[in-house]
Amino acid sequence: MHETKSRGLARLVRGCVEHPRRTFGIWLAAIAAIFLVSHVWGGRLVNDSNIPGSDSQQAVDLLKASFPERSGDAARVVFSSDTPLTSSEGRQTIAAAEYAVGAIPGVISVGDPFATKGGALSKDGKIGFFEAQFDKPAHELDAAVIDQIEPDVRAAVGNTPIDVEFGGPVLDAKAVDSKTSDTLGLAAAIVILLIVLGTAVAMAVPLVVALVSVGLGSALLTIAAAFSNFNTITPILAVMIGLGVAIDYALFIVMRFRQELESGESPVEAATTAGSTAGRAVIFAGTTVAISISGLALVGIPFVAKMGYGTAMSVVVAVCTAVTLLPALLAKIGHRIYRIPVPIRRPRVRTGPGKIDQVSAFVQRNPKRVVAATAAALAVMAIPVLSLNMGTADDGTNPSDTTTRKAYDLLAQGFGPGFNGPLLVAVDMQGDTRAVSDLAASLKATPGVALVGKPTVNDAGDTAQIAVFPTTSPQATETADLVHTVRDEVIPSTLAHSPARAYVGGQTASNEDVASKLMSNFAYFLLFIVGITCLVLTMAFRSIVIAVKAVIATSLSALAAFGALVAVFQWGWLQSFVGLDRTGPTASYLPVIVLSILFGLSMDYEVFIASRIREEYIKSGDASGAVRAGVSAVGRVIVAAAVIMGVVFWAFVLTPDRTVKSFGLGLGVAILVDALIVRMLLVPAVMHLLGSRAWYLPRWLDRVLPRVTIEAPEASDDGPSSFVDLPRAA
Repeated sequence: MHETKSRGLARLVRGCVEHPRRTFGIWLAAIAAIFLVSHVWGGRLVNDSNIPGSDSQQAVDLLKASFPERSGDAARVVFSSDTPLTSSEGRQTIAAAEYAVGAIPGVISVGDPFATKGGALSKDGKIGFFEAQFDKPAHELDAAVIDQIEPDVRAAVGNTPIDVEFGGPVLDAKAVDSKTSDTLGLAAAIVILLIVLGTAVAMAVPLVVALVSVGLGSALLTIAAAFSNFNTITPILAVMIGLGVAIDYALFIVMRFRQELESGESPVEAATTAGSTAGRAVIFAGTTVAISISGLALVGIPFVAKMGYGTAMSVVVAVCTAVTLLPALLAKIGHRIYRIPVPIRRPRVRTGPGKIDQVSAFVQRNPKRVVAATAAALAVMAIPVLSLNMGTADDGTNPSDTTTRKAYDLLAQGFGPGFNGPLLVAVDMQGDTRAVSDLAASLKATPGVALVGKPTVNDAGDTAQIAVFPTTSPQATETADLVHTVRDEVIPSTLAHSPARAYVGGQTASNEDVASKLMSNFAYFLLFIVGITCLVLTMAFRSIVIAVKAVIATSLSALAAFGALVAVFQWGWLQSFVGLDRTGPTASYLPVIVLSILFGLSMDYEVFIASRIREEYIKSGDASGAVRAGVSAVGRVIVAAAVIMGVVFWAFVLTPDRTVKSFGLGLGVAILVDALIVRMLLVPAVMHLLGSRAWYLPRWLDRVLPRVTIEAPEASDDGPSSFVDLPRAA
């Protein structure tokens, strides 16, 4: 079966290589069609945190049905001055701002801080705000409308001594700009590719493939957004992962192509061999990554699952371009792949053992010391995980120069820290009109509540909304505790003898529901990715030990990455380096996404190393010598691939969005630790200690498990790389 699949891939690659114009034509037609459909019928990104069945979602659904006039989102305009805003100048300035906002398309009502309806003034009168209610949710508003708010209001305020800032759901819906990160990631990849490949033409090939892959993946995601909701983080995560894997996969195939040329093959034969052998490893790697990321569906949260689907889509596109477009491109380029050499490449003539071989030899001589040292280093890196606080950071952790952060700080200063994250209690009265006043009184007497707003009743008189302002900020653990207190104690005790029902909503409550849902389904998710890893590696290498070792090793890399996230984003270490000045919790969904991606990507490195070691072991029977030879053979290409992917991820730390920064830093640390410390040092040292026991597989399991053949990269420390058939154990 596997041979049939291999022959099928070989025929596909040969067809692309022998007919490059046809291949290019098909790709150009596909790209044009997909981009056209994306432009004409593509959907919009939606920050929808819908959690079916949760208490917060029931609150949202009830309020939307009962208060249709509030079905849209609001923008908040915040004013501050050294003197009270109640002065004539202050009133005139705010009135001008209200008029400017009211003229924006889609605004159906504008509040007034002086009338305390849709706005408010602080006790000293120096800070105030009003809200502009739109007729649609933020994700349905045109980007031009959202972008119009700030300049129009600032123009209306003019050069008065009154400062104005902006916040609220509408402003939060603005798309995150990652263009700078994309550019820097590509620039870093160019430098590393020049060092590894040595010529400008060879460097350009993986970049062309990566750009096509990322562009096509982004267009497909836009089309998918027309049928389902994807949040604003999804395309950034998809670009981050898609760019990294596309460059890595192309690098593996280009290095094999060059080796075939150097062995005397024609460009057509070299491209065919590279695409059908290295391409098989790329298909295996990409499939495992896509499956692992798709496992996010098991956490039971739609927006998290769709982040996985969108990212998996980008990986699948990267695989398709690598095994079809790339071989045709290589065949067309031929020996010109060596043109425009760069002086930063070191000479190809080896005068002694390469650095990777020296490291491999050191590990062979000192396996116990290496295990002890690397385990200790990873343990130290993981220590901050003990302080992991999962939640959702509020606007108070945004960069200090952003308007949403300034608006947050002003509101906290003027009205208290809890004003930025009120709990919205939705009450379905069921005929009991006293339930609302009783519940409001109970909420006022609850510790941790700073203020309870006047209940708002809908026109039908059957539903009410009560705004509850905590004494602490939205991301504080005390606020999370208050959510549970209101749900588990206040509401049940107050409405024990009433038919009325109440639900706690608001962003803080929704964040708690996300965390709760993640924790309840985490075991299923973890079982899936661990099970997939063990199953695939056991089938590939006929060893249960290799599979278990890989799971443990990847877990250590993940703990080190989570430790870095806690140290930077919660403890504040080096936070100025990532463009932040205030700490906050780790996004509750971030660990599961990082785990799913890391398990998929790290399996690539495990396969590349273990398959080469296994081949050497089958040939020589020397377990220790096979480990050294295997690491020496593939180490350079793995290090290069990991460094490229790591710097691409780290470039996204420069985006203004805290969540994207977290993904960039966490994934960058995880990949580099996994490749440079775990796969290059810890795993070989453990295999030296295990010897032939590393290849243990019960006979009964060997009989029932299907066999999988994988191609593995072979890269000497001088540069060339190859992929060799994985021999089957007897």
